[in-house]
Amino acid sequence: MFVKALRVGLGQLIVIGDALSRPRPQKRSAQGQAQVEAEAARLSLYQLHACPFCVKTRRAAHRLNVPITLRDVKRDPQARLELQAGGGKVKSPCLRIDDPKGTRWMYESKDIIAYLEQRFGQVA
Repeated sequence: MFVKALRVGLGQLIVIGDALSRPRPQKRSAQGQAQVEAEAARLSLYQLHACPFCVKTRRAAHRLNVPITLRDVKRDPQARLELQAGGGKVKSPCLRIDDPKGTRWMYESKDIIAYLEQRFGQVA
């Protein structure tokens, strides 16, 4: 019980720290931001609210000004089932990418951040 309370407390400290130190979003032209929003509509981040790797990934998306749909796998049983069925395992963070080629599932925070940087970082 003590370990669970400690984990929850540390998780909340991480969330508060994120809220207090969140980076400013990237500025773009209205046309560039509209393009980013249209492409981001095909992305979903399956995550846990207080997971440090999920916080890191959400911070990157915020900094890049990419409005990704967030799906909490702890609080939303349907999201958990989708992640298990589609990605093959319940692990967070996981980025679901829907594009004309099909659906891809990307699990590692570093890979997700690199993908977001490559896809949206240079949009002006």
